[in-house]
Amino acid sequence: MMSPDDQARLAQAISDVEDDTSGEVVVVLAEQAGHYREIPLLWALLAALVTPWPLIWLTAISTSRIFLIQLAVGLALSLVLSWPRLRYALVPRSIKRTQGHEAASREFLRRGLTRTREKTGVLIYLALAEHHAEILADTGISDRVDAEIWADIVADLTGAIGDGRMTEGLLDAIRRTGAILAEHAPPRLDDVDELPNKVIVLM
Repeated sequence: MMSPDDQARLAQAISDVEDDTSGEVVVVLAEQAGHYREIPLLWALLAALVTPWPLIWLTAISTSRIFLIQLAVGLALSLVLSWPRLRYALVPRSIKRTQGHEAASREFLRRGLTRTREKTGVLIYLALAEHHAEILADTGISDRVDAEIWADIVADLTGAIGDGRMTEGLLDAIRRTGAILAEHAPPRLDDVDELPNKVIVLM
């Protein structure tokens, strides 16, 4: 998903931007936000329900044979659509977006971003399967920064990922986030590094 060298570059970028702020930046890179195992079953069930009708109206196939065909269609489709690339392609974008946001919110809590001293933690979250990127900031920052600023960073990040430049996109997002933190949460004399600077990779 990301080479050790690229992870090291990102970790160094996080350390560098945190030298100029009391805020904390955490990067989470997830293979997927959700599994969507029910999606192939739903599509297979729908196809199996539709299959008998043209056979009943247009052929003289017996009911028992139609049932076997219906069963075969359902089983075959459930197996074929379980292939990850097809499965994710069938998931509605709104569901992917919801799953991505919920996963980002869980990671925001799990990684301690709500427990920084001045509420200045910022999460940069990526779910690759969903092509979902999100930035979440704690109240010490979110109350001072317009949501459109984060949206612009996310848009550029997703664009970079689409162009095959994920590491460069993340480096840019980290630096721009760091500049925002430096403006609104300058470093303190007694500042400490409250959260790990490494990239958190979820497989």
